[in-house]
Amino acid sequence: MNSPQSHIEATMEGPRSQRIEMKIEVIVIPVSDVVRAKHFYGELGWRLDLDIATGEDYRAVQFTPPGSSCSIMFGRGITTAAPGSAQNLHLIVPDIVAARTQLLERGIKVGELFHDPGGLFHHVDRRCIRNGLQPQRHSYGSYASFCDPDGNGWVFQEVTVRLLGDVDTGGTLTSVNGLLRALRHAETELATGVGKPLRS
Repeated sequence: MNSPQSHIEATMEGPRSQRIEMKIEVIVIPVSDVVRAKHFYGELGWRLDLDIATGEDYRAVQFTPPGSSCSIMFGRGITTAAPGSAQNLHLIVPDIVAARTQLLERGIKVGELFHDPGGLFHHVDRRCIRNGLQPQRHSYGSYASFCDPDGNGWVFQEVTVRLLGDVDTGGTLTSVNGLLRALRHAETELATGVGKPLRS
C-alpha cells in the first residue's frame, strides 16, 4: 500500500509531460553600499528596472543586463549574505573581445582574456588556465572576469553556438564525454554552416 508521503510526492511531480516551467528571474547580489553598487551597475550599461524603499531598513534596486531575461537585485534588507560573497556569476556574450573592450571604455577594470584547454572547467581547476583566447575560438572556451566594488565576481564566457544536450542520446548532458561530444558537434555545425551563431 502506498504511504501518504509517496502519494504527496507523486502528486507534486505530476506527469513528466506536464512539467512546470521554472525560469530564473532574479539573482540577489550582496553589497555593502547601495549607492556605490547602483552607480557601478549603471556604468556597465545595464537597465535600471526599479529602485524602491519602504524605510531605512529596506531598499531594493534591480538591474537587467542587455539581452538577459534574468535580473540582479541588491539593496538593504534583501539578503544576509556577506557583501562580495557572490562569485562566478556568468555573463554569456557572443563576442568576448568586444564585450571586454566596451567595459574597459566605460572605466570598468576587466581582467585579461583566458581559456582552459580542457574545456569548461576553469572554476574547478585554475591550474589549467592559459592566457588569451581559446586558440580555435571554440564556443564556451574563452573567458574574462571582473568584480563589483564589493568583490562580487563576474565571468564573461563567449558562446557562439549553444549546446542543447547530449548529441548521442538526445538527452541531458550527464558526463564529461557527453559534453566533449556536444562541443565537437557544435564545432562541426558552425564550420559547415549548419549551426547558426547566437546573435546579441
